[in-house]
Amino acid sequence: MIQPLAFRIRPKTINDIIGQKHLVGENGFLSNSIKAKTPISIILYGVPGCGKTTIAEAYATSLDIPFKKLNAISTNKKEIENVINEAKINGPTIVIIDEIHRLNKDKQDILLPYVEDGTIFLIGATTANPYISINKAIRSRCHLLEVKMLSIEEIIEGLKKAISNPYGLNNSIEIDEDSLNFIAKSSNGDFRFALNFLEILSISYPNQKINLEMTKKINKVPNYGLDRDEDDHYNAVSALQKSIRGSDVNAALYYAAKLCIAGDLESLERRLLVCAYEDIGIANPQACLRTKIAIEAAEMVGLPEAIIPLSTAIVDLALSPKSKSSYLAMSEAMEFARKYPLEVMDYLKYTPVNTKEEDKYPYDMPEVWIHLQYLPEIIKSARFFTPNPNAQSSYEKYLNENYKKILQVARSSNLAKLKKFYGNNKKS
Repeated sequence: MIQPLAFRIRPKTINDIIGQKHLVGENGFLSNSIKAKTPISIILYGVPGCGKTTIAEAYATSLDIPFKKLNAISTNKKEIENVINEAKINGPTIVIIDEIHRLNKDKQDILLPYVEDGTIFLIGATTANPYISINKAIRSRCHLLEVKMLSIEEIIEGLKKAISNPYGLNNSIEIDEDSLNFIAKSSNGDFRFALNFLEILSISYPNQKINLEMTKKINKVPNYGLDRDEDDHYNAVSALQKSIRGSDVNAALYYAAKLCIAGDLESLERRLLVCAYEDIGIANPQACLRTKIAIEAAEMVGLPEAIIPLSTAIVDLALSPKSKSSYLAMSEAMEFARKYPLEVMDYLKYTPVNTKEEDKYPYDMPEVWIHLQYLPEIIKSARFFTPNPNAQSSYEKYLNENYKKILQVARSSNLAKLKKFYGNNKKS
């Protein structure tokens, strides 16, 4: 069986690793650990294709300690228990777990005491932010080490080694520097992507000198690294909303384009709708409605045509006046309600019990409604909504002025008195 190029040239020791000098250089963290012959439990985190699993295996091999590989998604409790039992018999074992942020808590609990006493040394690999995605109990027992995105120069260096490596392409192709540079730039720091690209070129152009024009003809799209469970995805979504909030229409279009190219229509639509109501809100309610309509249209036509209505919404939101006043008011009200879960007053309840007729809500007296007190007595003066002092739209300015007028209205919880007063005025 012919194995993929990336697999055939996988480094066996840390001396073969491309880049990552802070970890595997002369005075790198892992290099010093190997020199001291002292294994350490670690979490390696970084973007896809930067070499996390490769580093883990090379580290274990360099220490000359047996290791077992598991995948957090597919492994089960029995497999973990078997690895631990083998380590108890054979001595300390390194356990490498890919996608460790997906490891269920019950499986983590099995590992913890054996990581603690040194029966096993855990090496986790993850594309997610370990400070957010990794269980605190695991984090506290491991050193967190970032595996950095490879530079263009480092990827080119790695490609040249792959071409000359007897287990790689064994100098079977000749390729110019422009092509190598193009591959490196297209890979977005993902060395695995670059190796796959190189392998396709070697298959497509056997016994030919490969130039830039030939390289560009290969149907290999740039690597955007926007898997939904990875940090780059969330970064693009976050950057999109911040760009709209900052009224930078060009930046907003760029980050939306990245999501479209990655085919993530769902995240783009959800973020635009959230952004419309959170950041634009009462400054331009019609823009909120237009965004909803644009999303419905996008869902009807699907990609690639979905970008047409969505582009309209993105430009509309980015150039629209902004107001977070309604969202901030709701956030403050929720925080307050958590601290003070007060009971609803009787005349506001859906079905008040043992309430006199004069103390019941006056459905037939709209003139009383604005004078009635709605907040519980103990917090009757609470204010959550703060008008936006920088309101730009005429609609928001109108709401702000109306709010000021409403605050001047005297309110009362004495419903019987209010009903009597306005009832008498109506008769006269």
